[in-house]
Amino acid sequence: DRTAVRRLLAHTRALAASCSLDPGADLGMDRHHMPEIPGARDRLWMSCREGMARRGLEGDPRARARLARELEVIERKGFSAYFLTVADIAHRIREHGIRCSIRGSGAGSLVNHLIGVSAVDPLARGLLMERFLAESRTGLPDIDLDVESARRLDAYQVILKTYPHAACVSMMETYRARSAIRDVGAVMGIPPHEIDVLAKAFPHLRARQIREACADLPELRSGGLAGYPVETLFRLAERLDGLPRHIALHPCGIVVSDASLRDRAPLEPSRIGYDMVQYDKDDVEEMGLIKLDVLGVRMQSAMTRALTEIERTEGERVDVDAVPADDAATYAMIRSSATLGCFQIESPGQRELVSRLRPSGMDDLIADISLFRPGPVNSDMITPFIAARDGERAPEAPTPVLSEVLAETGGVVVFHEQVIAVLHAMTGCGLDQAEAMRRRLGTDAGKEEVRLRFASMAGECGHSERVIEEVWRILSSFGAFGFCKAHAAAFALPTYQSAWLKRHHPAAFYAGVLTHDPGMYPRRAVIDDARRFGVPVLGMDVNRSEREWRVEPVPRQERLGIRAALADVKGITDPEIDALVAGRPYASLHEVATRARPSRGVLEVLVLVGAFDALYGIGADAPHAGGAGPGGR
Repeated sequence: DRTAVRRLLAHTRALAASCSLDPGADLGMDRHHMPEIPGARDRLWMSCREGMARRGLEGDPRARARLARELEVIERKGFSAYFLTVADIAHRIREHGIRCSIRGSGAGSLVNHLIGVSAVDPLARGLLMERFLAESRTGLPDIDLDVESARRLDAYQVILKTYPHAACVSMMETYRARSAIRDVGAVMGIPPHEIDVLAKAFPHLRARQIREACADLPELRSGGLAGYPVETLFRLAERLDGLPRHIALHPCGIVVSDASLRDRAPLEPSRIGYDMVQYDKDDVEEMGLIKLDVLGVRMQSAMTRALTEIERTEGERVDVDAVPADDAATYAMIRSSATLGCFQIESPGQRELVSRLRPSGMDDLIADISLFRPGPVNSDMITPFIAARDGERAPEAPTPVLSEVLAETGGVVVFHEQVIAVLHAMTGCGLDQAEAMRRRLGTDAGKEEVRLRFASMAGECGHSERVIEEVWRILSSFGAFGFCKAHAAAFALPTYQSAWLKRHHPAAFYAGVLTHDPGMYPRRAVIDDARRFGVPVLGMDVNRSEREWRVEPVPRQERLGIRAALADVKGITDPEIDALVAGRPYASLHEVATRARPSRGVLEVLVLVGAFDALYGIGADAPHAGGAGPGGR
């Protein structure tokens, strides 16, 4: 029946047409999707004007011109609602008592500074908005927020509760050795307890390295992992290497969108209950969704703990965000390399660098953070920088046009912002196009393209061939090694704040650091450093130790010490800590065993670490050393 055939073909074509989706019209991939804020443009203008008044910049013509230029770019790209949303999120996170600061190139925006997202003044630090957001940039703006690691999920909760059309970003978990062994073993019908023992025998490595590890690692080689079914299991597990297993919660990404989010993005609950989109960070941008990175930083938690302890023990509420940025005692400590535990400047290499650089102000800390990178260190950019800064050699500029651009770093290109400024000064192309050229310097093909364009435009501006070659040599040598100054400035602030706390409130500082372990050193190194800094370290005590490290007066030494935390006891659980604290005071080991009822293993560890010494007159902390305490042994 030809009529039936034609009807069938027509239905097939109609079905095919209905299955065809237009990326723009159907999926919204041709535009950005942000929370709907009525009058976003005017509200952003008003918020910036209030910020100008609050920071005393109303009469500054440079600030007014910079603000007008930034707002023009933001409006033209349609991002007013985005900036307002980020400012609202940062404000709400802080309202909940969670420390929050900016990181990355967003610190270069005056708008971010005025609306309260960033504490860094881009005008005072010579930062450029174009490094963050420019007409030539096709991607979305990227503002990253650092929050306390211990309260990162609380910050998530604030965002997701405030914005109903928000969700976490996901990431694809792929098969590695342990997961591949577990899944293949289950399919093969191997008993679960045997699979568990087998999987845990392997370190964290790629699935394709399973049999190689069996041959190379002594603990596996002697484990008798040969023969069927283990050999078959390993062979099959290796073939799963890199294949998708499941999606998991991204460690920091959150999508904040409009009411169309659930129409355009599949969502599923994560293991901890938060909704997450089934897109990874790259897919999110392709879909026109705005991603905000909320990163947990342990130093922020450590500083919060320190401030809490200062208020508890000294009765002083310190606003570390308002402390003077030119404290001589703090910089003297940094110059002495006594920076173990301080944010960004505690590694052996950094301590060696600060001893050479001898920082005396925030600009020096910014330079220090920028220079301590593989590129500058390997190409020895540090020596000429220090020599020029200390007056040992005159700052060199290939042409007077670049004297101002390179003055702060003695002729050495250290920052991305300097690369942008050099390209603009030499070619007159504008900061926007200069940023576009800087981004192209990252590849060989892009570098050659920029070289030809740079030489042509600089020649048209009247620069000699010798000058052009010399400037290009500087750009090609150091441009790829440069660091974003805005990012360094954002990091320099908590660097200084942590150093200030260490210098002026050392006991509280070490209590915070030991509680949240933000650095690269083991606890024993931090404890040794505390003792060198004159902070007494008090041992575990069932009647005095709390869940976290805490500050405690030491009357005999007339100073503040720090008391070890119960959370550091090996094997102890949160309920056991709660029971120990709730059952105080104790007069004997028997009372602890019967009232708090910790496990036998935890009780033995408490005895071994000296938690009962004060009860029985043992050790320097004992109130009545020499005899048995109440209740006897």
